Amino acid sequence: MPDSKNEHLLTVHDGLSAGEPAGAAPQYPIDAQFNTALADELARLETYNKHHYRPNTYLHKWWARRCGSTFRLILKHLVTEPDQQGYYAAGGLTGRIVLDPMVGGGTTLHEAIRLGANVIGADIDPVPIVQARATLRAVPLADLEDAFQDFVSRLHSALGDLYNTSCPHCAVELPLRYVLYGLRRSCACGPVTLVDSRELRYKQGEPVIWLCAYCGEVCAAGIPCPCVGAGGRERVQLKDVRRCSTCGESYREEQQPFYTRYEPLVVVGRCPQHGLFYKAPAAADLLRIAKSDEERNLLNLDIDNSFRVVNGPKANDLISRSIKNYQELFTGRQLRFLAEAENLLSRFPAPIRLNLALLVSTALEFNSLLCGYKGPRRGERSGAIRHAFSYHAYTFPYTAVENNMLYPDKASGTLQKLFHDRIRRARKWAAAPRERNLSAGKKFIPISGERDSGTEVETAGELRQGERRFFLYRGSATDLPIEDGLVDFVVTDPPYFDSVQYNDLASFFRVWLRKLLPAGEEWDYDPAGSAVDPHANGAGQYTQVLSGIFAECRRVLRAEQGRLVFTFHHWNPLGWAALTIALQRAGFRLVNRYVVQSENPVSVHIANVSSLKHDAILVLAPAGAVETRKWDRPEAIDKTDSYAFNHTCATMLGWMLAAAHAEETIHSHWRKLLV
Repeated sequence: MPDSKNEHLLTVHDGLSAGEPAGAAPQYPIDAQFNTALADELARLETYNKHHYRPNTYLHKWWARRCGSTFRLILKHLVTEPDQQGYYAAGGLTGRIVLDPMVGGGTTLHEAIRLGANVIGADIDPVPIVQARATLRAVPLADLEDAFQDFVSRLHSALGDLYNTSCPHCAVELPLRYVLYGLRRSCACGPVTLVDSRELRYKQGEPVIWLCAYCGEVCAAGIPCPCVGAGGRERVQLKDVRRCSTCGESYREEQQPFYTRYEPLVVVGRCPQHGLFYKAPAAADLLRIAKSDEERNLLNLDIDNSFRVVNGPKANDLISRSIKNYQELFTGRQLRFLAEAENLLSRFPAPIRLNLALLVSTALEFNSLLCGYKGPRRGERSGAIRHAFSYHAYTFPYTAVENNMLYPDKASGTLQKLFHDRIRRARKWAAAPRERNLSAGKKFIPISGERDSGTEVETAGELRQGERRFFLYRGSATDLPIEDGLVDFVVTDPPYFDSVQYNDLASFFRVWLRKLLPAGEEWDYDPAGSAVDPHANGAGQYTQVLSGIFAECRRVLRAEQGRLVFTFHHWNPLGWAALTIALQRAGFRLVNRYVVQSENPVSVHIANVSSLKHDAILVLAPAGAVETRKWDRPEAIDKTDSYAFNHTCATMLGWMLAAAHAEETIHSHWRKLLV
């Protein structure tokens, strides 16, 4: 195999095995070959720091994003001009129209518009559409900078005092960094506070700041706690303790509003003279917290009951803990911050408001009682906020963090930090995109002639002319406002069956975005139209919706030259069967398949493999558009290796599509192979 550092696309051949007919001459490089070695090497570098590699696509939270480098390679393999096929060559898709019918994080749109293509993005959820609109539209960075400074200044004027505390050494008043809370439970003996760890800070591998188990005081190395020797019942327990050692009862979580179940334990700040400090909340600190909580109902944030938690696969995790309203997940101060932000945003023009509103919304990841504290564990960066969606689910920390979003430094999760990373750095990158050059010491190099921005148009028909134009459609991709045969390529990343419940999780943000961006978007939609199956034991919704989307893709694709390319992996035979049936109903045939490293290992386990670490890249064309290839049926699906698993599954899909089996037969084949 050639050196994976070779930037040329056509050096690594993967796809048809020896002896299989190649068919007619390929129209595009991807029909016959793909540089999997380069894709894997780039993905290994990008996987855990994707927001550093392509910051302009990360203005707002979305789940399960694929590596931008992988999708750049996919698009480069659709380029027909040899001198523009290299990964580090600029452009190559000018004059082409690329559709992503399931926008999600927007990877396809950003990668294609960089190459000069005109792009169409559709999604049933409004969050991906408003994020794409904000990040693809060129807004002068100077205007965003001025607006942000004005916005933050006004927030400080209105709320600054709420986030003040005092240094325990010199009593000077200063902004707190964050407050740590413990989860209160109870037994017959009374209340007890559970925490993830009593250690708050380590130095050279040893705890130097911790909570006293008996009185809850913040203790430091070398300074004895005032209660030493008092003994008695432990007030602060570790999360693994389930039962009271005195009365024998199991600890009970209180069934009252979620925010009241947490008790403030530690205030953290930094004094110019005395440095970082951890202290137990003083009377003034507790008064600010109590006052803000008392004023919650005066904010009138839920006059239309729009914050009610509705049943869903992930929302049921909230309901099972008696959380009925999304506002319960926030402290009184956090709600004050959001209410004031809503009031201030109305003063800004639409493009500015869109960016600032998305910034405030994505800040919710670092600004709720679902956020945890990273400090206790050895080797972790003390002071970093564990954001609410570290996993693709709701998780409930025992040590919750109330972040100070207005903290003046670029600290973890603050507005200053998020604006710098998600807007300032992102806009600079968009004006001059860079790529990691594997043959130049892995340094980042600019791609001269590219930019990650374009001009929005009102109709898909306007994409016939110009370059770097984009058309966005908020609605189901089963009925697209696009004429027949307009699109050259459909490149997408569909939901992987039931792996991530996008709609359900995104409700956490939508309930706020409908207030921050009230005009011009339809924030409510029927989740039954989403291409995600809510139940792992059935595939009806997924099959039906995906069938409709693929049928629309075939309708809008150019009949002879069009290609549908997407990535997929799943361990469940129902997922592969649903995908096969949807493609068959739409009339697609597999042209080729490749396997590359995924952007991140998934949590679903298969036999003898800790997780699926690879994606299958599936290249399809309308039936009859290319000469039919013979796909030999795999005798078995290799379940011992992630790469082989995806490779044989993709080959099996190709064989089934070519054989045009009945749908029940397709289900039967997949069940026999994967169960």
